[in-house]
Amino acid sequence: MNLQELTQWYDFSGKTVVITGGTGVLGGEMACALVGCGANVAVLDRNPNLSDALKEPMDAGPGKYVVVYGDVLDRDSLEAAAAIIQKHFGAVDMLINAAGGNHPGATTGPDQSFFDLPRDALGFVFDLNIVGTILPSQTFGRVMVDRNQGVILNISSMNAFRPLTRIPAYSAAKAGVSNFTQWLAVHMAQEYSPNIRVNAIAPGFFITPQNRFLLTDEKTGGLTQRGRQIVDHTPMGRFGNADDLLGTVLWLLSPASAFVTGVVVPIDGGFSAYSGV
Repeated sequence: MNLQELTQWYDFSGKTVVITGGTGVLGGEMACALVGCGANVAVLDRNPNLSDALKEPMDAGPGKYVVVYGDVLDRDSLEAAAAIIQKHFGAVDMLINAAGGNHPGATTGPDQSFFDLPRDALGFVFDLNIVGTILPSQTFGRVMVDRNQGVILNISSMNAFRPLTRIPAYSAAKAGVSNFTQWLAVHMAQEYSPNIRVNAIAPGFFITPQNRFLLTDEKTGGLTQRGRQIVDHTPMGRFGNADDLLGTVLWLLSPASAFVTGVVVPIDGGFSAYSGV
């Protein structure tokens, strides 16, 4: 063991990281952490405006960042973004596929049965989560292949392990992300370079603008029935905070996980381990 090397594993100085969906809650937290660890971060999003909550810590450095327009469902848009990013920072070392989400039209409920879920809403969810992970992996993975090294980190979900009621498309799509992660890890290692690693994290239940009022009551701020069921099934007894992801994210991006590829790591407060009894 080289202790000096060990202490430097989480110094990302000189490394370039692309984060799709990087202006969102989870992607934005990762962007702030990586800039803080010295990385050059390209925040890629259809919304090119950073909130003040993200801009302030990212401006503080020591790493640098650039916000680039990019649509994860448009290959030409991604190629254009890749050219801009490489002009700013040079070769891309790491990709985090943080773009994803659900659609109200693909959710069952009292007013919408499973049998009535519309094709366009189902397609939106599958496209955003599956195709929106594959296309960036093609675009930036090619850059990694040219250098025989790199890391791709996908964002799956606890719903891929234990699908929740009401969200069939999102659960199935995230299961696809987990499966694609394993496939791409093997493909990259066998066909191109064992120094290109592909892994995923599977966040448990985090409150975001998308689900806030499914889990908490808009008027009282208390938990809804669904929110209470989730917390009761989480041994740690709470929802996750965005910064709860960071230790695992930094580990999977760093040389500390050099022999780790094709894994999906739950970050869920014990949700997946608990049978309910």
